Amino acid sequence: MKKFLRRAVFLPALALALTLALPAAASADELVPVGRAVGIEAETAGLLVASLAKVQTASGEASPAADAGVLPGDIIVRLGGEEIGGVEDFTEALGSLDGGEVQLTVLRDEKRVQLALTPVQDSQGAWRLGLWLRGSVSGIGTVTYYDPETGEYGALGHSITDADTGVLLPIGEGRICDATVSDVRRGERGKAGELHGSYDAGSSIGSVDANTAHGIFGRSDGFDGEALPTAEAGEIVDGEASILANVSGSEVREYAVKISRAGSGGDRLLVTVTDPELLEATGGIVQGMSGSPIIQNGKLVGAVTHVLVSDPQRGYGVTISAMRESEAAA
Repeated sequence: MKKFLRRAVFLPALALALTLALPAAASADELVPVGRAVGIEAETAGLLVASLAKVQTASGEASPAADAGVLPGDIIVRLGGEEIGGVEDFTEALGSLDGGEVQLTVLRDEKRVQLALTPVQDSQGAWRLGLWLRGSVSGIGTVTYYDPETGEYGALGHSITDADTGVLLPIGEGRICDATVSDVRRGERGKAGELHGSYDAGSSIGSVDANTAHGIFGRSDGFDGEALPTAEAGEIVDGEASILANVSGSEVREYAVKISRAGSGGDRLLVTVTDPELLEATGGIVQGMSGSPIIQNGKLVGAVTHVLVSDPQRGYGVTISAMRESEAAA
């Protein structure tokens, strides 16, 4: 079944737009720059508290979660005696409540916090905690590179975060799928553009195994392309470069850009689109291009990650060395 893409809930406000342990990345000297748009679907490891809610009871409104100290951004990993891996686990645990005090365990700032919570009955007699929860994410992004020796890939160049809370989402199970870009909402000053399209949710072409500050990582059956050497951060210079992007159908094309602030240190690059065809098609950098590989002097140097809403012709990128370090640490 075709699933139409929408703005991904995991993308930060300026970002372009998902737990298995991933083995340490091989220190490959050459990687295949990809630039292909894919659908991304993933279940969270635990349930994210998107917001708190009030429950209408026979005696008025109540908010058990708020009273217990639950905060938006917490990730529920245990309710009573049940480990919570997803929606089904939570529903089953909720159904076993009897109105007595129950222990709720959440992840907060990567630490486990235990809270005592007393559920209330709503007007239909069901036990409620006063929570709005999120257990999955979906959207479109771009694969940056593929390692033909290990089968590993990297994409996005930034983390999948919850749009409401900004929390990096822990991934339990996820996949990337074939995608087709149908049209583009062009970027304008003050308003980020976006790729629109569809993907076949049943056509998994790889796993999503790790979500990190510098991208998502997993394994795939492979992507076509010629492997290029990877650049160390110190090899990247201000000047002409190019990106590989998929802004129409499934076609990946190379477009001219300019890198600046390469010598400022850190892992971030400023990227300006100079290619007339890309500017005509998209207005510059748009959501969904996140992960588009950046190539300079015959080497893979990084990935596009963010657009400047004030000037969609410009955006930020991350160095390939930062992505590889995040992959190895995942």
